[in-house]
Amino acid sequence: MMKRLTTRDIFALGFMTFALFVGAGNIIFPPMVGIQSGEHVWVSALGFLLTAVGLPVMTVIALARVGGGVDTLSSPMGKAAGVVLAFICYLAVGPLFATPRTATVSFAVGIGPLVGDNALALQIYSVIYFCIVIFVSLFPGKLLDTVGHFLAPIKIIALAVLGIAALLWPAGSHLPATDVYQQAAFSNGFVNGYLTMDTLGALVFGIVIVNAARSRGIENSKLLTRYTVLAGIIAGVGLTLVYLSLFKLGSDSGSLVSQSSNGAMILHAYVQHTFGSGGSIFLGVLILLACMVTAIGLTCACAEFFAQYLPLSYKALVIILSLFAMIISNLGLTHLIAISIPVLTAIYPPCIVLVVLSFTLGWWQEAGRIIKPAMVVSLVFGIIDGFKASNLKDWVPVSLQHLPLSEQNLSWLPPVLVVIIIAAIIDRMKGKAVSVKTSA
Repeated sequence: MMKRLTTRDIFALGFMTFALFVGAGNIIFPPMVGIQSGEHVWVSALGFLLTAVGLPVMTVIALARVGGGVDTLSSPMGKAAGVVLAFICYLAVGPLFATPRTATVSFAVGIGPLVGDNALALQIYSVIYFCIVIFVSLFPGKLLDTVGHFLAPIKIIALAVLGIAALLWPAGSHLPATDVYQQAAFSNGFVNGYLTMDTLGALVFGIVIVNAARSRGIENSKLLTRYTVLAGIIAGVGLTLVYLSLFKLGSDSGSLVSQSSNGAMILHAYVQHTFGSGGSIFLGVLILLACMVTAIGLTCACAEFFAQYLPLSYKALVIILSLFAMIISNLGLTHLIAISIPVLTAIYPPCIVLVVLSFTLGWWQEAGRIIKPAMVVSLVFGIIDGFKASNLKDWVPVSLQHLPLSEQNLSWLPPVLVVIIIAAIIDRMKGKAVSVKTSA
């Protein structure tokens, strides 16, 4: 008889997926958008939800359909290009940015207010933090038990408390929107959704979700796809509720902090205002759980991926990746965010194009004819937007700084649409490629 997951395990898988997604960026960026967008908060929220919820759920579904990771999803590009893209995604959401950020955010919210900007305290904290990450990550077959049945429910309850508090006890009224949100609220929310790294995270977590289901003895490909899709939908609903409550929390915190405050400062100020001194402990535990679960999921996923291509064991890679992330985390939150913004602005467009086009594979005679040029163009214009979002903005020619949608960091979108249309016409004219066999 075919083995199936119980209803309890399906929800545990969904909760685990949700818990893997809700990490540092998911908690600190919505309050920032909320306080800065003022009266346009819900327009900004809509743009944010498209890239921070819609695209990640689409990515999980796309991976479930192809039955593999990002390297399988990108196969129409060719094996070499697909592996390169996979390496970039795994490095970005692994040891370079996302994993170190989980440590710096949990420190900034939980420990930072008590000890101040103390480099030694951050070093000690990061050592303890990543020792725990290593210990749990060494046993990936236990993720559904440790995360799905234990850590995730605690994390969800804590987030629910914070979300309900934001709805019932707003700290005050919103401030007028800043200039950038007055001009382009939707597109700024859309681009800020990049910073959660959820779409990149989905490219990484897809295989973790599948393996968690396999740990329960599920081997049938159709069932694995079904359970992965259900997990993605459950996670998407949870993410939407969390984000909406955090947007409101930030929007109503204008009387507590300035609009230039980062998300950690906004959350700390709100919790102090609403719950008193005990609120700092509550918020510290919440952020620690959120960040650590994400760090564990990222470490497991990255180690499993790199073990396929490097002459190192899974356990060795868990330790190496964690130690590297620990070193990077000591740069501090502000520096990490400053470095990550231009990089994410550059690599997000080709990832978006890949995920969206993966649902259209049946439309084309040869999918590679569409996906390859679209990916190249999106990467080129993404890199231009990345330079504009960095301290190297002056390197970008003036003519490229005023492209359509350039002010919204979406200048990649019009040329990609044009290239897809042209490539589709060429694909239709050429028809299916015919392989010619030669005989000796």
